[in-house]
Parts: sequence; structure tokens; C-alpha cells
Amino acid sequence: MYILNHRKLAQEKLETIKRGFSAYEESPEIADLIKREIRVLQLDVYEDATEFGFWFIPNKER
Repeated sequence: MYILNHRKLAQEKLETIKRGFSAYEESPEIADLIKREIRVLQLDVYEDATEFGFWFIPNKER
């Protein structure tokens, strides 16, 4: 049986965001972990919540 570690999945998505790429998450629980870390790290990220999931899109520096 494969057990998913929510914190590890959230950290992997967060690393993707830090590198400047968008990340998508279907699970509201994991999306909440990502949102919490974005606030703690004060990252400039646009969040698009849809009926299917959550997109986290880093804002590019102008």
C-alpha cells in the first residue's frame, strides 16, 4: 500500500513555486499546507482556486 505524505507533497510543490514555476494541487488539505508556507515565507504568489483544484502562480518581478 502506498501512503502519501501530505507535508512532503506540499514541500515538493513549494519548491516548484520557489523556482518560479506554477504548481497545481487538487487536494484542499495539501493546498492549505502550501498556502500556509507561502504566507510564512512571504512569497509573492497568485492563487487561483477553481472547482477542480488550486493553481499557485508565482508573480514575476517587473
